Amino acid sequence: MSSPEFDPPANAFSHSFLVPAADIDDLGHAGNVSWVRWLQDAATAHSRSIGLGLDEYRKLGVLWVVRRHEIEYLGAAFEGQELRALTWVDSMKGATSLRRTLFRRAADDAVLCHAATTWVLLGMPSGRPTRVPKELLERYGFG
Repeated sequence: MSSPEFDPPANAFSHSFLVPAADIDDLGHAGNVSWVRWLQDAATAHSRSIGLGLDEYRKLGVLWVVRRHEIEYLGAAFEGQELRALTWVDSMKGATSLRRTLFRRAADDAVLCHAATTWVLLGMPSGRPTRVPKELLERYGFG
């Protein structure tokens, strides 16, 4: 994952949160499972911000699922620190979407982690991959 891919665009969604005590592992910092959950939290918050919560997806008869995460850890996060996730959809093609997320520590803007997540859109109730409909493409700025 090269760094130019992780230069957030001007319209990247920003999602801030505090690292909770429950996310601290035996090494005294946030564990890798927490980072994966935070990726999903940021994606969900971004989706809701453009009017696409779970109810809207159900009405459209589709749901997103993760196919792949690529995560590079560059620094540690500790209890009580404020982090800012910047996330954006880099591409949508066929039934897939590539979302990029960059985590920064609020205190000094240091990059702690960046990730690329490939999502697949499933039609419901079949559970089979389905093309991203025009309405979703437009909401995410690809229409």
